[in-house]
Amino acid sequence: MPLGQPAILRGLVADWPAVRAPSIGDYLRRFDLSAQTEVLIGSPESDGRFFYGDDFGVMNFQKRSAALGALVERLEQAPLPGLAAQALAIAQALPGFAAENRLDLVDPAVAPRMWIGSRVTVACHYDTMRNIACVVAGQRRFTLFPPDQVGNLYVGPYESTPAGTPVSLVDFDAPDLTRFPRFPDALAAAQTAELAPGDALYIPYIWWHHVRSLDAFNLLVNYWWNDAQDAALAPLDCFVHALLALRDLPDEQRAAWRAMFDHFVFHGDGEPMAHLPEASRGVLGGVAPDRARAMAAQLGRMLAAKG
Repeated sequence: MPLGQPAILRGLVADWPAVRAPSIGDYLRRFDLSAQTEVLIGSPESDGRFFYGDDFGVMNFQKRSAALGALVERLEQAPLPGLAAQALAIAQALPGFAAENRLDLVDPAVAPRMWIGSRVTVACHYDTMRNIACVVAGQRRFTLFPPDQVGNLYVGPYESTPAGTPVSLVDFDAPDLTRFPRFPDALAAAQTAELAPGDALYIPYIWWHHVRSLDAFNLLVNYWWNDAQDAALAPLDCFVHALLALRDLPDEQRAAWRAMFDHFVFHGDGEPMAHLPEASRGVLGGVAPDRARAMAAQLGRMLAAKG
């Protein structure tokens, strides 16, 4: 984690009862599977890849509500690719599962989530969380890219996404190198993880990852957390604000603001206010929680005035 690098954790959850069970379907039926959940159903043409349809306003899958038990039974019948329920809160969807299948590496307050489906492909995306993904059933292949590869991954719209976070538009099975010529540079920086049941993967903050489920019945449990989630503003808020305020400035002005951000925000030259007593650093020094809330409120008023 301190290195900001992914790590394969072989056999981390191999002793989970869910992993050791001869039949994952039979194991799940020990619990109450009556909870309704949102199920994604890919179009026949999708080949299990959840993505955009003919344009960025539509998707190549539909969403339906179904009982978790019905989904489990359908998966046992060797369904076509493109059937899945994603990011289910286990405490609500499958009470009792987490008590039998525990991960001591994370804080007990971190709520596990479940991803269950057939052969599906999740487009390359990032999460603003740290992530430990634990394979319970089926094989999975992860392809990971460090954050600095964003320019080589050709990101789609932020406003309309298949699952809430921006995705790479590149089809990893058939990349269009005329449209996406820098994608080979991303692949040169990629790391691949092939995971079997019982294996886990640590994915660092904002690392891009493309996920492929390889078997007819796949189940993964993951844990998301962010050590800095109590910040007064989410980094994405700042990012969108910067797009609005800085992106269309003249080149020389954007260059000037890049220098300001590098110095004061990213500490490119070390601690920027080391030459001043701590009590005199103001907003350019450390920001206490009360001061941060006041600054956020002030920013809100400034934006409202612009509206």
